[in-house]
Amino acid sequence: MNIQQLEYVVALDEHRHFVSAAESCFVTQPTLTMQLRKLEEELGVQLFDRSRKPLKPTAEGELFVVRARRILREINELHGALNGEKNTLEGEYRLGIIPTLAPHLLPLFLPAFASRFPNTQLRIEEMESEGIIKALQEDRLDLAIMATPSGERDLEEVVLFHEAFVFYGPEGHPLLNEEELSSDLLDVAQVLLLSEGHCFRSQALNLCKSQLSHPAFNFHYESGSIDTLKALVRKGVGYTLVPELALGAADAPHIKRFAQPQPVREVSLVCHRSFNRSLLLEAIKNLVREHLPAHITRPREIVKIKWR
Repeated sequence: MNIQQLEYVVALDEHRHFVSAAESCFVTQPTLTMQLRKLEEELGVQLFDRSRKPLKPTAEGELFVVRARRILREINELHGALNGEKNTLEGEYRLGIIPTLAPHLLPLFLPAFASRFPNTQLRIEEMESEGIIKALQEDRLDLAIMATPSGERDLEEVVLFHEAFVFYGPEGHPLLNEEELSSDLLDVAQVLLLSEGHCFRSQALNLCKSQLSHPAFNFHYESGSIDTLKALVRKGVGYTLVPELALGAADAPHIKRFAQPQPVREVSLVCHRSFNRSLLLEAIKNLVREHLPAHITRPREIVKIKWR
């Protein structure tokens, strides 16, 4: 057994296709296939079920992949420690970000990051929270920006800011005229929600202190876009909850902030505890905080709404 064979197994698990996995490892498909067969013969077990399309690890293979990823991560960590990589920002890194943050947060700090660190490349992917956690644990992402806490012991979380939940309703809605808006006044049947998998959906339901009931509309619609929900509300369909970074000047007639302590979501920079690029983490943290709007960073009483 050797490191190269471990890399081939992990690549097969990621791509679930021999040709794609071989291309990602810069070897020919016969080479990868031969090395896998040698490894399986050495172990005395079959790691992948070739009859499945796409390729799928066997039960033994799934256990092996987990250990292989852990070994490769530790090897990379050792290389980084010996080469002093934690004291440099240069290189290419994989950044995940949840969809409810990406369109509103990335434009704030990414241009400054690109200008200040031209030799640092970020490969950015929008992913839902559970997918981000899995990708960080499997070393398919280096770091992520997401709602926390995740509750995962092997992940390190650096809090960036707290983002308030804001009520968003059609003009003239009675809740917009409340002197102090409380979550107790919300009717979950009237709330338009993001689709399953979005942590903001879970947080909205937690804020309403209610399980999802039958909607008060003659249609069932769950969106992956906050802008779509806002557009429906402006046309008089129910109401919704919006993270404050997603608000613009045109939204003023439709919003009402909750009474203090304001319900917020905690947003953090997250990485695996083995990730050793401390300068990169510090650079992203500082740039995000530098470019946040003043109302986000202003001191206020808050209560954090969990998503898990």
